[in-house]
Amino acid sequence: MTDLDSLKYTAEHEWIALDGDVATVGITDFAADKLGDVVFVDLPAVDSGVSGGQVCGEIESTKSVGELYAPLTGDVLAVNDAVVDDPSLVNSDPYGEGWLVKLRVEASAVDGLLDRAAYVALTEGA
Repeated sequence: MTDLDSLKYTAEHEWIALDGDVATVGITDFAADKLGDVVFVDLPAVDSGVSGGQVCGEIESTKSVGELYAPLTGDVLAVNDAVVDDPSLVNSDPYGEGWLVKLRVEASAVDGLLDRAAYVALTEGA
């Protein structure tokens, strides 16, 4: 199981696991729960660039269509094809098999993101 305290978070309900200069990104269980059953995921192309805070994809559920925001500026190293083939992974394992993209980023870029306590405080007020 992923150590949720080791992750960084955004107010847009994404989590970021940083390993060197590679950031693995997904959406939180809170977001997955609010979306409902995810039925479609559109992710950025590998080798493309994304800009922090800008829309880089789309997540569609039985309840709504949501935009996926890039939490950081970087280059897309990989996308999770398993999630594209089976979007329900976002609901069933948001911190594991349901990851969305891997980005090459400046490691210091995560410094301004939320820690677990700040994210929990944010969602408890939601």
